[in-house]
Amino acid sequence: MKRTNSGSRVDDRVPHEWVLPVTAAVNGVGTGMYVPFTLVFFHAVTGLSFTLVGAVLTATGLAGIAALPLAGTAVDRYGAKRVQYVLNGVRVAGFALYPFAHSLAAFAAVALVTAAADRAFPAAQQSLIGEVARGTGRDRLQASTRALQNAGNGAGALLATLVISLAGSAGYTWAAWGNALSFALAALLLRPLRPVPPTRTAAEALAPRRAGAGYRLVLADRPFLVVTGANFLNALSYSALSVLFPLFLVEWLHGPAVLTGAAFTLNTVLCAVAGVGVGARVRRTGARRTRAAALGGGLFAAAFAAQIVLGTVRPASATVLGGALVAVVVLYTVGELIHSPASQVLAVEAAPEEVRGRYLAAYQMSWSLAKAVAPSLFTALLALDGRAPWAVLVVTSAVAAALLIRTEDRLPAAAVRPLPAPTPHRGGTPAPAPAPAPAPAPVPAAVPVLAAGSAPVVVQPERTRS
Repeated sequence: MKRTNSGSRVDDRVPHEWVLPVTAAVNGVGTGMYVPFTLVFFHAVTGLSFTLVGAVLTATGLAGIAALPLAGTAVDRYGAKRVQYVLNGVRVAGFALYPFAHSLAAFAAVALVTAAADRAFPAAQQSLIGEVARGTGRDRLQASTRALQNAGNGAGALLATLVISLAGSAGYTWAAWGNALSFALAALLLRPLRPVPPTRTAAEALAPRRAGAGYRLVLADRPFLVVTGANFLNALSYSALSVLFPLFLVEWLHGPAVLTGAAFTLNTVLCAVAGVGVGARVRRTGARRTRAAALGGGLFAAAFAAQIVLGTVRPASATVLGGALVAVVVLYTVGELIHSPASQVLAVEAAPEEVRGRYLAAYQMSWSLAKAVAPSLFTALLALDGRAPWAVLVVTSAVAAALLIRTEDRLPAAAVRPLPAPTPHRGGTPAPAPAPAPAPAPVPAAVPVLAAGSAPVVVQPERTRS
């Protein structure tokens, strides 16, 4: 329970708030059981060669991105919770069938549908947060969900290591079935969640429900596209730790490979332990979400600049190198903890309620494309000079921060500032939230509205959207 500036009490608590963080932890355990061992995992489970496994996973991963628009439309039509049931069901079936997919065709078919569900799931997850929470409740729920997901990832990796060490190669099959079980349990845990009543402005009430209209709205929403583009640049930074860091450490710094595992462990532990606290600290400052996300990007840039310095000095002492890398990883992780909740909730709040699924599917595309581009981009730059990829990441992080700050005046006020959720009236209708402080020099974005059988009409939306 919080107080507004006027002294009125505002309840931003989310009914059954524990559900999403616990579900994320269960999901994380399952995912952590195979992500660190992906190639070895699928090679052992299917019996196919590493080359074939790698080629199939790359192709199906890229093809799976095509499921995002369909998932966004389904969320808007049926609700995020129902879509998550379907996506979890697909992943249950996929991982249960992997041990029986010994032929190339069978493995490719199972991998394709599973990859499509994996790519679509984050967009449905963010949409669900938008459906069950309002105002600062969304920020808090995003931070706690991410923290417990990281904790689950770490626990899953440790569990898989234990199972494989005890059961040998058969442990990979048990890990696959354990992952399927985790997705089934995650789906069951969603049952208590209920969407909060939607709040619409007059302009949003006119938003079209015709099939396909939503993505035209997304493409016409230039401020949201800028936010999505900035997230693509920052998403490259998230791939740096898993893709670039190990290569840089071994090939350029000639350091011990064990430091890679230490870096992953440190990042995971900090995200799990400090995620909720850092998110709460940022919320208490009242910082704009755009500025918080930009600050996170600035810390990314600082960490990457430190890697350039480290790559220039190349300390010979393993102790010095290890200490320097720990400092870099801590700085990087703090940037992640500040950037992630702010940027994700910014996208949720900036999306109109009627087409939130489509908006967040488009936003999730920036994550998927960055993950697809990062390996080839980083390896090509690393071949030129070990410091080159870090220099590019310094630039992309700085540009992303500048884009977020530059476009904040064109975003809905409720998206930029974390406002408390409205308190429901006794009749069940939410009371209006306290009026936000207006962003400087607002420039409303034109939103096209499609009427049946007519050409698009431009409607100027009200300044604040839920």
